[in-house]
Amino acid sequence: MTSEESYKIISDDYVDLIVKYNGNPIALQQYEQYSVHILNDSYAVIYLPKAMVTVNLVTKYNYFSIPQCYSLCSQQSLDASGVTKLARTSTLNLRGEGVIVGIIDTGIDYTNPVFRHKDGTTKIISIWDQEITSENQDPNIVYPAFYGTVYKSEQINQAIQSPDPFQIVPSTDEIGHGTWMAGIAAGSEDQENEFVGVVPDADILVVKLKLAKPFYREFFLIPATEPVYQTNDILWGLQYLVDTARELHRPLSICVSLGSSQGSHDNSDVLNTMLSIAADFPGIAITVAAGNEGNARRHFYSTIEPNGEPVTVDLNVGENEKGFTMELWGNPPMIYTLDMRSPGGEYKSRILENLAKNQEVVFVFERTVINIDYFMVEAGTGKQVIMLRFKNPTVGNWKFQVYGRGDLKGDFHIWLPSDHLITEGTYFINSNAYTTVTSPGNSIVPITITAYNPSNDTLFSDAGRGYSASGEVKPGLAAPGVNLLCPTLNHEYTLVSGTGVAAAHAAGITAMVLEWSVVQGNVPNMDTVGIKKFLVRGAKRKVSLDYPNRDWGYGIIDIYNSFNILRSDVMNK
Repeated sequence: MTSEESYKIISDDYVDLIVKYNGNPIALQQYEQYSVHILNDSYAVIYLPKAMVTVNLVTKYNYFSIPQCYSLCSQQSLDASGVTKLARTSTLNLRGEGVIVGIIDTGIDYTNPVFRHKDGTTKIISIWDQEITSENQDPNIVYPAFYGTVYKSEQINQAIQSPDPFQIVPSTDEIGHGTWMAGIAAGSEDQENEFVGVVPDADILVVKLKLAKPFYREFFLIPATEPVYQTNDILWGLQYLVDTARELHRPLSICVSLGSSQGSHDNSDVLNTMLSIAADFPGIAITVAAGNEGNARRHFYSTIEPNGEPVTVDLNVGENEKGFTMELWGNPPMIYTLDMRSPGGEYKSRILENLAKNQEVVFVFERTVINIDYFMVEAGTGKQVIMLRFKNPTVGNWKFQVYGRGDLKGDFHIWLPSDHLITEGTYFINSNAYTTVTSPGNSIVPITITAYNPSNDTLFSDAGRGYSASGEVKPGLAAPGVNLLCPTLNHEYTLVSGTGVAAAHAAGITAMVLEWSVVQGNVPNMDTVGIKKFLVRGAKRKVSLDYPNRDWGYGIIDIYNSFNILRSDVMNK
């Protein structure tokens, strides 16, 4: 790749678009002038000059071509999951030896002592920092590190022995989220502070994601202060982790603690698809967070009878809301459209049906502008999608009437942005708490983790709830995710809650299974599907509930019980 092509990847003057070519290079010829960058046998990325972008970007290139923006999901826990009990079993002292824990996140504080072996050397195999451009990049670095800079363990060891480590390895974790994830999953033991990761003997591989380009922040009306990350950068990070583990001939447990409420909430988007493919590789385990949208009131669901009355959707817009997106996804064969009424009573008639169109709706008396992208058939899913982008929305109650046309009953979902990408005061008045697992938590193969409080066995109140929009059992399992002790950027510790830390805890547990199965040779071809079934068998389940269910999936992870059941099965044969 030339320096000019590398520049386009990181430059704010270019817009990244994902194109599907299905292994046919002829399909990419129309994009040759835009620096085609092949991701895999199905997808490629192109870099469109920002000056060429018009308001009909989505309708011209299709919804799935626009990278989604993902935000952060963020000793009691070890006891609750059976980790401590298993560690006391001399024949199964699984501490992650020989396994790699992969983190795709905000980076890592590599100077923290919890990321060192007992001899003082780093546990970190490498850090791919996507944000640092270096003229001294090693030309032999493993694909796909064609932008950013890779720092290997030799450089990190040199840095931590230096009085000024960041002069040698300038990669940092300004937010701390990635440091939390790595510490929970694979931090070394700190007896003085009573801290230890789930697999303290595992090594760590880190991708520090670069922030999403300003264009997409502006396009999706995301506050400038919120860290968000693009689909294509996460995909390159996934590829880097898998390729590096293969080069080292070692099993890999990947933690993805990022989430987005964009998209159809099934397995059809690009990141969900590629995570499912990678999770099916032997020696690979992938855990993802279910997200923290369960109580946020940012999901609406309803059905429409054939020739029935329209459904009323009440949306409250809070104070200080500068702008946000809203996506309606309707299941075929019914065709959907909507009208809208502002808090001041200004009415806009229903959107005219069209195969694909972009239109702007201006509210004359209220300064609000809504840009609408309408797809009767979205190419990636076959579903209908109506995406609305609100600029300067009026505070108060907005009313939408959703109409359906067809001779069969239809149903539709509407999602607002997740996390801090929208103010707390903006929500659906008649919201639905289910189908709130964020992407990529709706991926079919990866293990989607919800969070619970191990002190009283209650579900974390904000945890995303299932199932996926296509009916997949998501979340799959529950792990401790309330008040977990995590290393901080000042080399102290703090308590953190959320499905993100629960996913990190579960990634440590899957690393234990990989050590037993792959490193020790008991099941050399173990993959995510096998690990998921292994954990489901031993999961703790309440007698008062039916399983699987939309809150807990198949129950609470208990790794000791999973091995105990295995031992009993073997003894009974």
